[in-house]
Amino acid sequence: MKVTTTDPRGGRQHPTDLVETDESGVAAVVGRASRAAQWLSDLGRTGRARLLDAVAAALESRRADLVATAEAETALGQARLDSELTRAAVQFRMFAAVLRDGGYLEAAIDHAADTPLGPGPDVRRMLVPLGPVAVFGASNFPFAFSVAGGDTASALAAGCPTVAKAHPSHPLTSRASADAIESAVRDLGGPDGVLTAVYGERAGRWLVRQPAIRAAALTGSVGAARAIQAAIDERADPIPLYAELSSVNPIVVLPDAAASRGDQIADGLFASFTASGGQLCTKPGLAFLPADPAGDRLVDTLRGKVASAGGSVLLNQRIRDAYNSGAAALEKAGARLVAQPRIDAEAGFTVAPTLLEVDLPGLTAEIADECFGPLMVVVRYHDVADLDAALVTVPPSLTGSVHRGQGDDTDAVRGLVHVFVARAGRIVFDGYPTGVRVSWAQHHGGPWPSTNAVHTSVGATSIRRFLRPLAWQNAPEWILPEELRDEYTAIPRRVDGRLVPGVESRREGC
Repeated sequence: MKVTTTDPRGGRQHPTDLVETDESGVAAVVGRASRAAQWLSDLGRTGRARLLDAVAAALESRRADLVATAEAETALGQARLDSELTRAAVQFRMFAAVLRDGGYLEAAIDHAADTPLGPGPDVRRMLVPLGPVAVFGASNFPFAFSVAGGDTASALAAGCPTVAKAHPSHPLTSRASADAIESAVRDLGGPDGVLTAVYGERAGRWLVRQPAIRAAALTGSVGAARAIQAAIDERADPIPLYAELSSVNPIVVLPDAAASRGDQIADGLFASFTASGGQLCTKPGLAFLPADPAGDRLVDTLRGKVASAGGSVLLNQRIRDAYNSGAAALEKAGARLVAQPRIDAEAGFTVAPTLLEVDLPGLTAEIADECFGPLMVVVRYHDVADLDAALVTVPPSLTGSVHRGQGDDTDAVRGLVHVFVARAGRIVFDGYPTGVRVSWAQHHGGPWPSTNAVHTSVGATSIRRFLRPLAWQNAPEWILPEELRDEYTAIPRRVDGRLVPGVESRREGC
């Protein structure tokens, strides 16, 4: 079956020269990926680092064509997509630095020795690649969380060939991204199968059923995760699915913060929940604002910004329909409409940004549910002491944010942070959750339903998803990986319980 692409501004489908990958095609792709694993292994850490640098350069050399293709398929805007492509290149370069550093291997050596339990053997341990992995592209990030995204970068860094299931919202962008990565592989003399894209919903299910696939990664909806997990459950052997899913990302604005910088906070909130059509996993869906004159002024400022905003073009019909039905459900559950601009409802997948309001006693699980798109619910509270209990109504999220003022009670802040520690993966102070830094310290995860794992999908430690520990006991030195040989000093290792820094290790390019 032919693959089509859709213009979100007009809602019109256009044929492409791509064809959905059938079951035999998926099997052939996975076979090539399995054979490519040895090449990736033989490259070693430094060789894979050169490959990742080459991928970044290939993406940047095709910037104009990639951005233009993605803009036509997503309507996310040239500036946003140009920045996102830069982010994709930065991710590949950061993982090149992770490889050169080598600490991700968690290398440890326990020499043979007498122990309280008797003679102990020589044991050496480090992390090794899982094998070929499946990556499911996200609708809302055609570069940074798709074929050329962080899942692919971290998997290739780990030494895992990657089969990327292209998202139907941007199939041509997915192919162009795959072409760029494959060109970098060819330039280094690599084989087919290091990175391959497949197309079609059924191809994704066939992919995760392939015995050679050892893990899957997804950024998407809970429904998509359940469908993929159901396909995985048909396997004779289980594999992990690392899924980043639904998140409300509550923001609490304390009274003195609202009084001292209400206009600034209104600007930040508006930008954060409407940017990219609100189609960001870290979009704040709930903002807790004081029910006092400062809070009233803040809401009035937000109302004016939303009322004068233009329509937001969403990525596809499914997201548009879910947004409209979700907004209607929130109003039915008791949230009051505060502001919504008039838009041309016939213009493709365009929707109206929406600001709703509810008093804290009326906050229910239904109102606290995620509505993906440019919608935010303002929750008005009278007493800061009521917030801790109210936040338990909110599903666990990727983030929780607190805006403080000079006069706000530090004990109240501690209480909020205590709640967020248990219910979020990242706590933001005096800022907004959108805009996830690509860095060594970043964590982009959280308790269910924001993710289904303790791992992160952004940052250096996301490589850990595609690795497993392996120990060598009393092994001859010639069979050991070089990182576990006694004379090797280039990476940090724990030797006989003591952390030994790598003498040549350095962190670069991040």
